[in-house]
Amino acid sequence: MRKDFNLTILGKSSAVPTSESYPSSQALQYDNAVFLIDCGEGCQMQLRKNKISFKQIRHIFISHLHGDHFYGLFGLLSTMALLGRKNALNIYAHEKLEHILKFVSTQAGKTLDFPIVFHALSYDEKTLILETKRMKVYSFPLRHRIPTCGFLFEEKVNGFNIRPEMIEKYQLSYLEIRRTKQGADLIRDGKQLAENKQLCFPPQKSRAYAYCSDTTYDAKIAGYVKHVDLLYHEATFGSDMEGKEEAYFHSTAKQAAQVAKSAKAGKLIIGHFSTRYKNVDLLLAEAQTIFPKTFAAEENQCIPVGNVNEK
Repeated sequence: MRKDFNLTILGKSSAVPTSESYPSSQALQYDNAVFLIDCGEGCQMQLRKNKISFKQIRHIFISHLHGDHFYGLFGLLSTMALLGRKNALNIYAHEKLEHILKFVSTQAGKTLDFPIVFHALSYDEKTLILETKRMKVYSFPLRHRIPTCGFLFEEKVNGFNIRPEMIEKYQLSYLEIRRTKQGADLIRDGKQLAENKQLCFPPQKSRAYAYCSDTTYDAKIAGYVKHVDLLYHEATFGSDMEGKEEAYFHSTAKQAAQVAKSAKAGKLIIGHFSTRYKNVDLLLAEAQTIFPKTFAAEENQCIPVGNVNEK
């Protein structure tokens, strides 16, 4: 059975919180691990509302240092300390954030009781920033008014899984099992006894999620996130702002859809909506004209990444 791999939208708005929604923040859950992506105001309240354990958060990824993407971090770290956290917390962000956190901690007169391991991001090329037993995480550059990164989360899967009954049927040796798991057929004394597809289950398909935070349209992004199962791309504006979006360093819904189409993504989630739009149905409709499998982000929505029913 495959591990659970789900995205929970904690905040979908741009710039400021409203009475109905929060700024950017997402929780990506893989098995028992939680990867927190951006941390706008109200993030910890949304984590509680969605019953996501603070203890399971070991890695936090901050796309850039605009307040609607990281101002919730100060309160979250304080709460973690009050709850008695001892485990290390890894933060991936611009190097300036390390100095900001130290300054705030110093001014508050209290240091955290758990270590923070800070990882400064690069903004020039796609870079592997984290590798665990089951996951690879990459950062990649976006085009915004300050240095900004997107993040790609790729599942690491096992290769060929041998069918237990075949081990007994052919009395496979340890060496034969190892070769079979590497994709070999079963051959003895120069004769093929069974093809690998008879001996093994088909390899699992790796699942992937990509987060494209604040950015003006950039065709290069599609190359960074090729074939992801689920893509989140900001869609701050609609077609009424076409020709002006570059001045704000944001994207339109149609531009987000074009990235998804070029990347051959499975599904597209658009978000980071400007408060000028009281109803985002217009943005959704515009994106769907280019990429039909587009959905508008909804807070507290849990979205599976890839086919969770695949064996």
